[in-house]
Amino acid sequence: MNSLAPRYFALIPAAGVGARMAASGPKQYVKIGGKPMLRHAIDAFLFSELIAHTYVVVSPDDPVIDSIVPSHGVTVLRCGGATRAESVQNGLAALNGTLRENDWVLVHDAARPGLDEALIEKLITHTGEHPVGGVLALPVVDTVKRCIAGEVGTVSREGMWLAQTPQMFRYKLLREALAHVTTPGRDMKQITDDASAVEALGLSPKLVEGDPRNLKVTLPGDVRIAEMYLATTQPAFL
Repeated sequence: MNSLAPRYFALIPAAGVGARMAASGPKQYVKIGGKPMLRHAIDAFLFSELIAHTYVVVSPDDPVIDSIVPSHGVTVLRCGGATRAESVQNGLAALNGTLRENDWVLVHDAARPGLDEALIEKLITHTGEHPVGGVLALPVVDTVKRCIAGEVGTVSREGMWLAQTPQMFRYKLLREALAHVTTPGRDMKQITDDASAVEALGLSPKLVEGDPRNLKVTLPGDVRIAEMYLATTQPAFL
């Protein structure tokens, strides 16, 4: 492994359409508190002094991204794929030669506008030199029910966590994990985030407690919830 000190890079896959939002355009451009939610995510990394650079992965024909990214600290990669995993994988491939094997990559959902520099610092600090990496997550506090074919049962919440992002892994490891799970013929249903790809290699990342404000905006009603969290911490455009 490269002996140079590792650096920290942000990678935001933003090539999705967000069909469940029922919006007129891609979900990542829906405005939260007057600002596109993708821009909230970008700004969180720009405000962090720990992040060396931020990369945003969009579809090749994205007509909006150039109008919302700042002129510094961010590079747009027009290599987004049909799925989140493909977008991350393509973005990492595009950075071959720019990132070193031992650099850390913080992959963050474009639809999580509540991220801030304090959470970024917490993830980096608490993950430290963990051999696998770290994931922001929230312990489950509610009773969990499973319903299959109308049959309802209670699931123990012991040891249950809700994964958030960023999810932070070494550049080399993350590329290997995604290459492993995206080989032809593999069932991708269980690979719902970057951590699950790493776990498919038999590895266990560290869970770092996140924050409810870092929610994922998925349904129309989530917009108002996100705005409530951001009401007192709304940064200006950089």
